[in-house]
Amino acid sequence: MNPANPSETAAVESALRRLGEPAQTGSVGDSATRSAAVAARLLDRIAAEGLADVGYDTVDSPFGPLLAASTRRGLVRLAFPEEDVDSVLEGLSRRLSPRIVESPAAFDPVRRELEQYFDGLRRRFELPLDWSLIGPFGRRVLRATAAIPYGGHLSYGEVAAEAGSPRGSRAAGNALGSNPIPIVIPCHRVLRTGGALGGYGGGLERKRWLLELEGALQAPPG
Repeated sequence: MNPANPSETAAVESALRRLGEPAQTGSVGDSATRSAAVAARLLDRIAAEGLADVGYDTVDSPFGPLLAASTRRGLVRLAFPEEDVDSVLEGLSRRLSPRIVESPAAFDPVRRELEQYFDGLRRRFELPLDWSLIGPFGRRVLRATAAIPYGGHLSYGEVAAEAGSPRGSRAAGNALGSNPIPIVIPCHRVLRTGGALGGYGGGLERKRWLLELEGALQAPPG
């Protein structure tokens, strides 16, 4: 990332300091309102000026709010509702950059594509992805997984073979289980040989739901 302009950095630091200063006039409520407005403008400016390396926000899903995070390269993390937000952000700070900011507007394309997918109107995601959180073997496994068509599925062994390790089904399963961008990278489309669901980081009920949405499994009556 290009270094921030010193004058821009100084402006951000000044705004942050002002947020903590008491208002000279007006009520406490007015002060809080002004502070919130300044904070919102500051966050927008940080995101727009590229002063942060990672942006995040929540996006709706049938499972509840998902935490989405992205870099300049693309979507880097999608976390299910039960994952602790602070832990997810701490992990991103440690592995990518501590320059993280909430940036709701930046996630409109993510919201749109996920909404279309959950409504059955999208069969392929076109979002740019950042693979930085995934190791070399995991990338091969997840790229092979991303190539599985909507409504289809492969076995763990088949995905391992596609990744260049025919005997590596267990390692492939571990890579799938640690997929940082589930749903968009469709690890739910990998089943055990014979068609059993196998595992899923988001839980087997979600895996079944996603497969039924795509027509890969027949929904139970009722």
